[in-house]
Amino acid sequence: MSVGVSRTKLLGSMKDLQLRWSRIRERWNDEASAHIEESVIGPLEPRLRAAVTAMEKMSQILQRVRKDCE
Repeated sequence: MSVGVSRTKLLGSMKDLQLRWSRIRERWNDEASAHIEESVIGPLEPRLRAAVTAMEKMSQILQRVRKDCE
């Protein structure tokens, strides 16, 4: 699987998680759900952005390596 495909899947999965979590929070709104949002869901977005940035850099490096090896 290419880095680009993996990046796309990761972003799609995060979008799906956010949509599903939003639907869940409409019905579940107590201390437990707030704790999950603060400790699990919330920290995912900045980590995801960092991972996507790293994947983009990795993709650029791999493209240069492939070009240099031709």
